[in-house]
Amino acid sequence: MKYLILFFFSILSFGQQTAKVDFIKSNINITPNFENKSVSGSVYYQFKVISAIDTIRIDAKNMQVDKVLINNKEVKFKNNLKELLLYEGFTKGLNNLMIYYKAFPKQTIYFTGTKDNYQIWTQGQGKYTSHWLPSFDDVNEKVIFNFLFEFDNNYKVIANGKLHLSSLSKINNKVWNYQMQKPMSSYLVMLAIGKFNHKTEKSKSGIPLENYYKPTDEAKYQYTYKDSKVIFDFLEKEIGVKYPWEIYRQVPVEDFLYAGMENTSSTIFAQDFVVDEYGFNDRNYINVNAHELAHQWFGDLVTAKSGKHHWLQEGFATYYALLAEREIFGEDYFYNALYRTSLQLRNAAKTDTIPVMNEKASSLSFYQKGAWALHTIREEIGAKKFQKAVKNYLKKYAYKNVETADFLNEIAKVSNFDIVKFQKNWLEDFRFQTEEANALLQKSDFYRKLSEINSYKNKSFTEKEAFFNEVMKSNAYFQLKKEIIYQIVSVPFEEKKNIIDLALNTNDVEVRQAVAETVNPIPMSFKLDYELLLNDKSYDTKQLVFLTLWKNFPSDQARYLEIAKDWIGKNDKDLRITFLTLYQLFKDAAIDKKAIYWNELLDSTSPKYESSIRQNAIEKAFLIQPKNEILLKNLVNTTVHHKWQIVKFGRETIRELLKKEGYKELFEKILPTLNEAEFFQLDRILNPK
Repeated sequence: MKYLILFFFSILSFGQQTAKVDFIKSNINITPNFENKSVSGSVYYQFKVISAIDTIRIDAKNMQVDKVLINNKEVKFKNNLKELLLYEGFTKGLNNLMIYYKAFPKQTIYFTGTKDNYQIWTQGQGKYTSHWLPSFDDVNEKVIFNFLFEFDNNYKVIANGKLHLSSLSKINNKVWNYQMQKPMSSYLVMLAIGKFNHKTEKSKSGIPLENYYKPTDEAKYQYTYKDSKVIFDFLEKEIGVKYPWEIYRQVPVEDFLYAGMENTSSTIFAQDFVVDEYGFNDRNYINVNAHELAHQWFGDLVTAKSGKHHWLQEGFATYYALLAEREIFGEDYFYNALYRTSLQLRNAAKTDTIPVMNEKASSLSFYQKGAWALHTIREEIGAKKFQKAVKNYLKKYAYKNVETADFLNEIAKVSNFDIVKFQKNWLEDFRFQTEEANALLQKSDFYRKLSEINSYKNKSFTEKEAFFNEVMKSNAYFQLKKEIIYQIVSVPFEEKKNIIDLALNTNDVEVRQAVAETVNPIPMSFKLDYELLLNDKSYDTKQLVFLTLWKNFPSDQARYLEIAKDWIGKNDKDLRITFLTLYQLFKDAAIDKKAIYWNELLDSTSPKYESSIRQNAIEKAFLIQPKNEILLKNLVNTTVHHKWQIVKFGRETIRELLKKEGYKELFEKILPTLNEAEFFQLDRILNPK
């Protein structure tokens, strides 16, 4: 309760401050240091005192503040390691502030990779930029930020805004100067440093589109950024308001915390979305690409005042991303996505009683229910009126903060839409409006055909065979054909063989993958056809088929290993790690190769690799040598990672191992060999209080 009171006191204090003090612009001059994982330098703010105030607060978490100047005079200040408190030197009207500081942030800015090929990047939303930059956790304080970074010339430095200058300094470093022209909230400040290349395209409206990638990923550029320009041009036209910043860039980084983050003018996204042709068919960047770009209007240009109205950012970004995907993939894709999320939302409402307009709402509510809510408005008032209302909303509140009523009032101005009823049903009621949603879905050919297919679920195969054959031969959307494959999973193979052959002949990766999933065991008569699936343009299909064949035909395992020996797979090296693992389990494995492949698998568990590779490798290595000391050390190391997902994996795995005989002694043995952070985490698990 004490912390809750302090939290609300802080929010109240900042609410009062923004009414009395307006921070206008900032010049940031800092140097990040990878060696000691620090940030140091100075921050200049120009601010205006509107009315009398005793203390001005700037968020500064665990920072060493060396000196503060206000209006060019050094002043006294208080640093409580949460906020920098200024209480002298400022006057009513315009003031200048200079802060000299150093920080060793434990979050928000991350130092990843190895010494010779590292990355530094930030994630401000939900983490607070104030851990590495004296700034404002209150989203309602919007500032024009300009940046000056000095860093190693061998790396590329990327920040918000337009690059105005990059020049060599005296010590083989380069100075990078980025400038913004319009204000934004501090959580949208970004920094990304790494060994990147980039290519520049240009939108129809003339905006430069900079797409970054690691030099080793040159061949993946085409599929990673597929349709990026199409998405940009579509959203600008669909939203009806010109892109609000001077440039747009996208930067993939390793071990990013989320799928992507819509920092103003410069999106950071996860390296997992850097894909080749096969990876594109498994998990592509298009939805995240469109979602983060839509946020440049909904979230960056116009920002919700509080968490209660967070759906105005995530709901809009989710819906406009879906509209962009409809432009690329078609109507069936669009309605299939709406249908799938309607099922999720309906099921979630059985246990989730928190409505959309609540700061504690789930991501599913903010994103998917928010998108569905917007879809109901657009369908009722029509696309043109919806676009007009959105356009008016964005222009009226540009570079400002908003509440739900601000948007709904613009809807009311262009239509007779009942915004009171809408807010009650879609935003304040935790239940999903299934009847209304189904009525909208009924407008689509996809949903009507899906309903027809589902109506055969309780009928015999004889009764539905002819209809299913007809659908499989048609140009029906692939998801409909997948539904048929799943519906006949329990039908004996020889009875459904004709439908299976038709499914394979579609040459659709997803439909063929459904066959790979559902035919098991594999009849000898189907073996050759099934093996052809190993050639499909999907790493997921290759993995699935390889494992299924391995189990079904032990006598052919040597041949399957030969086929898979050069496979790598997705970013988590799933195919490579599967090969390395199965080679260890292969009874006729060559001893010398077995040792080489084991060392490669073990090495993949180490901190030099991304967390997705490490977790995959650790799970498989435990099948081979579960008590290997190096493996156990690398497992412990995951508990000090910055990414919560692998930290959770590491802790839970250690706890499960401790239930087995001998592991407590093994972990106690390696405890003295660990570094301080690893020692602390393992000791806490071994000796819980």
